[in-house]
Amino acid sequence: MRVSLYKTRIAAAVFGMIGAAAALAASPAMDLGAVKDSTISITVALKLSDLAGAEAMMQRLATPGDPMYLKFLTPEQARTQFGPNEADVQRVIATLSTAGLTVQRATATTLNVTGRPATFEQVFQTRLHQFAAAATSKAPASTFRAAVSAPVVPAAIASVVTGVIGLNTNAVYRPHVVRAPAKLAGASVAQSSSPASTGNQPGFFTVQDFAAQYDANPLYAKGVTGKGRTLGIVTLANITPSDVFAYWSSLKLKVNPHRLKLINIDGGPGAPSDNSGSFESTLDVEQSGGIAPGADIVVYLAPNTNQGFLDAFAQAVSDNKADSFSTSWGIWELFNNLDTSPVTDEFTGETVSTLQATHEVLVLGALQGQSAFGAAGDSGAYDADGFTQYNPLSVDSPASDTAITAAGGTTLPIIVTFTSPAISVTVPTERVWGWDYFNPVCAAAGVSVVDCGFFPGGGGGGVSVFFTKPFYQLGIFGTQLSQPDQTYANPFSVPVVTEATLPAFFPGRNVPDVSFNADPYSGYVVAYTSDGGMTNDGISAGFAFDPGWGGTSFVGPQLNGVTALLGQNAGHRFGLLNVPLYLLASFGFSHGPGAVLHTIAAGDNWFYYGRNGYSPAAGLGTIDVFNLSQVLR
Repeated sequence: MRVSLYKTRIAAAVFGMIGAAAALAASPAMDLGAVKDSTISITVALKLSDLAGAEAMMQRLATPGDPMYLKFLTPEQARTQFGPNEADVQRVIATLSTAGLTVQRATATTLNVTGRPATFEQVFQTRLHQFAAAATSKAPASTFRAAVSAPVVPAAIASVVTGVIGLNTNAVYRPHVVRAPAKLAGASVAQSSSPASTGNQPGFFTVQDFAAQYDANPLYAKGVTGKGRTLGIVTLANITPSDVFAYWSSLKLKVNPHRLKLINIDGGPGAPSDNSGSFESTLDVEQSGGIAPGADIVVYLAPNTNQGFLDAFAQAVSDNKADSFSTSWGIWELFNNLDTSPVTDEFTGETVSTLQATHEVLVLGALQGQSAFGAAGDSGAYDADGFTQYNPLSVDSPASDTAITAAGGTTLPIIVTFTSPAISVTVPTERVWGWDYFNPVCAAAGVSVVDCGFFPGGGGGGVSVFFTKPFYQLGIFGTQLSQPDQTYANPFSVPVVTEATLPAFFPGRNVPDVSFNADPYSGYVVAYTSDGGMTNDGISAGFAFDPGWGGTSFVGPQLNGVTALLGQNAGHRFGLLNVPLYLLASFGFSHGPGAVLHTIAAGDNWFYYGRNGYSPAAGLGTIDVFNLSQVLR
């Protein structure tokens, strides 16, 4: 057996402490040799026949005043006008079938391909090995399959294939949820603030506090609850349905007991468990369904792999049941791919273009009127939070996609008091979530912000180096280019080796688009049944209402629920919500008594600062839900 270093990098990134300063010591993944002979399945993603035309149509359908405004397409219309050419699809099927693989059309842009490992190795000119990763404090031991040499797409079909996805089955995505540390250097932390209108203290907020803070209550008073709308949740871990119903019941929300539908993708993620990320999936459903208690919910449950994530998005779009959908899982762009399709992944050596394949699926969804939301991450401007001292400025995928609304984070007014050192920190007004406001505490304790445990905690934001600046951000003052001198180094090599240099001054898509409260210190309570795997977070096995949680994981599903309210109020879908949001900002709807957007001028996410306008720290700011509903209607 031999040690695979490139797998170490992936494992360490995935198992890294979310939102925390120190990297976890991840053991190298062990190469166990060739995979056993059994039937395996992968996804072959196909290119849209006219991506530029589809993106232009996506814009028109969401632009008020355009003759095509709200004239959304059916899945069949979208597939006919912009999907892969049928002759090309048949050519791919024939090529792979002739080689001995079984091919089925899964969705408009994806094929499900099954066969023996040896056949895949022959077709894609690679070798498949099994690997074992040791357990860490955040994840159990695991085994996975990966290509040990760069696969090659057959020349006859390479021009129409976006990516070969699924040769690597490693768990690559992380949930964007964070708990407020209860202690600093062994000293307890207390927090206080003026209670919300519901009487709840920060850290114990619920969806009702959200509604009070961001002005959704006038819609509830009109009987708008999301009735007639369907929410989609794309997630990579299972849930215990009784948890979410217990949460809604505790708030006396009137919900349909049959509102929840669970759909397993690629066999599903298995039973609910702490280590798999079930806490994340649970809060996603509680938040979105609590904000829109009248809406139905479809949860797409997939394994935590590139293939599972792509297939879940593709199924949500193919089904076209969800009027909007959100995900709170993600990974730094570079860990998927950095270049255009098809590419050789920087770290796995796998020919995979997950970013591009997912983008084309999201574009199809927008053509159908579906609005998509993604959490921007919890590591401030440094999304590659596994190795703090080697971090470049970076953003999270899929939130960096131009066909999704990226959800950033803020901190609500709070007072946090530490007993040792005896010091209080006051946040007087809503600001960008960035835990550098605790710098005085770290200084008083005599430790650096890294050792203190707060860096780089904060709302994800920055500039993509994969997606160029989209049409809706053109002319938006405050957007930025990528910064120079940004490199990623491999900390496992001796000496440390620079693995990648990111493009300087790249005119990339800026993240996030809008924000809501995401700081755990001004955070929320979650109803959840633990299996005992979250003791490091102070959670015992069994069911409980656990306070002190935050992360942009809350903001994505909150936007999802808000969109259900907006949809019922207006009587239609919206497609890519970024288009009207940026138009409203351009036309001055960020000021005045009826402002739709409230810019966040205070605070920073460790690099980008809030401002009275757009910033790659809080985006356009927070949404006034009722005012937006009036304008969109």
